[in-house]
Amino acid sequence: MTPGRPPARPASAPEPDPTADQATKDAMSNATTVSPAHSASTASTLITNIASLVTNDPSLGDNSPLGLIQDAAVVIEGDRIAWTGDHRKAPATDNRVDAGGRAVLPGFVDSHSHLVFAGDRTQEFNARMSGRPYSAGGIRTTVAATRAASDEELEANVTRYLAEALRQGTTTFETKSGYGLTVEDEARALRIAAAHTDEVTYLGAHIVPPDHAEDPARYVALVTGEMLDACAPHARWIDVFCEKGAFDGDQARAILTAGKARGLHPRIHANQLSYGPGVQLAVELDAASADHCTHLTDADVDALANSRTVATLLPGAEFSTRAAWPDARRLLDAGVTVALSTDCNPGSSFTSSVPFCVALAVRDMGMTPDEAVWSATAGGAAALRRTDIGRLTPGAYADLTLLDAPSHVHLAYRPGVPLVSGVWRRGQRVV
Repeated sequence: MTPGRPPARPASAPEPDPTADQATKDAMSNATTVSPAHSASTASTLITNIASLVTNDPSLGDNSPLGLIQDAAVVIEGDRIAWTGDHRKAPATDNRVDAGGRAVLPGFVDSHSHLVFAGDRTQEFNARMSGRPYSAGGIRTTVAATRAASDEELEANVTRYLAEALRQGTTTFETKSGYGLTVEDEARALRIAAAHTDEVTYLGAHIVPPDHAEDPARYVALVTGEMLDACAPHARWIDVFCEKGAFDGDQARAILTAGKARGLHPRIHANQLSYGPGVQLAVELDAASADHCTHLTDADVDALANSRTVATLLPGAEFSTRAAWPDARRLLDAGVTVALSTDCNPGSSFTSSVPFCVALAVRDMGMTPDEAVWSATAGGAAALRRTDIGRLTPGAYADLTLLDAPSHVHLAYRPGVPLVSGVWRRGQRVV
C-alpha cells in the first residue's frame, strides 16, 4: 500500500523566504557546524551522521514510499539538494553539519492556511467546547476585525504565524484571503500574503458577508467580476467554501470557472460539514485539491481516486470543533492521494503545527506514521502541484527538518513534544 500518488506534473516557481524574527533565525540545535569556505550562495554543505533520512523517493532508499535511508548524509549546493546516500560515500564539501544521530525529513508543506486576519475568537471556542456546535457564521466575527485592522497589523500577524510555523518545520505554505470580503480588503490581503509566498489563494467566496445577505447573487457577481479583477494579479489559486450556509454547487462552479478564465487554478473547501457537491465539482474542474473531505460518498471517493485532485485532510479543524474525523484509511485504500495540512485560522483550527496534525492523523484518522509524514510533505507538494519541494532528492529545494529523535515516527509517538531542532530553507539554516 502506498501513502499516495505523486503529482502528475510540476508547477510554479519557488516562493520567497518567509519573514522570521531574529530569535527564530538564531535558534540552534546541538548539531555542530564547521564554517563554510565560500559564501552561502555557492558553498556546499554536508549534513551527515543522520540516523534516518526521509527522501520520499523509493529509488533512493528502502523502496518504501518514504525512500528511507539509514546512516545517511545529504549534500546541499546553493538552494538545492545535490546528493543523498550512505554517509560513508558522501563527497567532499566546503561545510559540514553533524546531525548527531537524529532523523532528517523534508520540510513540511502546509497547503491550506488562512493567515491574513485580525481579532480573536476565544469566546467562540470556549462556548463550542461547552456544547455549542460550530457553524460557518463565526467567520463573520473575523471579517469585522480584519476590515478594521491596518495593513501593519495584518502584516505583523502573518509574520508572527509564519515564524511560529517555521520553528515547527514548515518550509512551504499556502495561504488565503477570505476575511475581507470587499474588493479593497480582499486585494490587500492577497498583497500582504504575496510578500511571503507564491502559493496565494483568492477566497473571496468564503461566505456571503452580512452586507450582501439579502442578495447572494449580487455578491457572487462581485466575486466573479470587480473583486476578481482586483485580486487575480496577486494570486495563483482560487477557492470557494462549497457548503450549506456558504455557497452551493452552482455558485461554486460559477466562481471557480471565472477564476480559471483569469488564469487562477481551482481549489475547493469541500464536504466539510455535510455531504454535498464539492468533491465532484473539484474533480470536474481538475482542482488541485478538495480540502476537508469529511463527509464522502463512495462516488466521491471513486472520483478522487480516478483524478489528479488531492484530498487535503485538516485534522486540526475536527479537533477544534469536536466534529467527525475524516476517514483517511478509506481514501488511502482506494488509491486517493492524501495531503495533511493545518487549516490554521482563528475560528476552527488555530494551530500552525504540522507535527500536531501528523499525530492526530495517526491517532484518530487511521493513518500510519509513514503515511502521515508522506502526506505532510510530498502530499502537500502534490496539493500545490509541485515536485521541487516535499522531497529530498537531487535537484529539489534544500528544505529540511532535523528532529531531536532518531526516527520520523516520533512525530506521532511523542505528540506535543517540540522535536524540531533545526530547519533549512532553500539551503540556509533558519532554525
